Amino acid sequence: MSYNEPDSVVGKPAHVTLPIPGDDKPGEVLVQVRGGTEIFIAYCDQALAVGAQVVVLADRGARTLLVAPL
Repeated sequence: MSYNEPDSVVGKPAHVTLPIPGDDKPGEVLVQVRGGTEIFIAYCDQALAVGAQVVVLADRGARTLLVAPL
């Protein structure tokens, strides 16, 4: 997904739906995109609990995102 695409998730807020342990271990986030909501695999440098609010920093491809807490 290119950063110039209208449905890019980069910069969008999301919330954690499956805990993100941090480091190289993924969790999941729910993001509003394309007129609905979608689940993406997500990585963060720190651990985040279910319900934590995050922002999408980068799209790593294959429905995988890099996020940071808000």
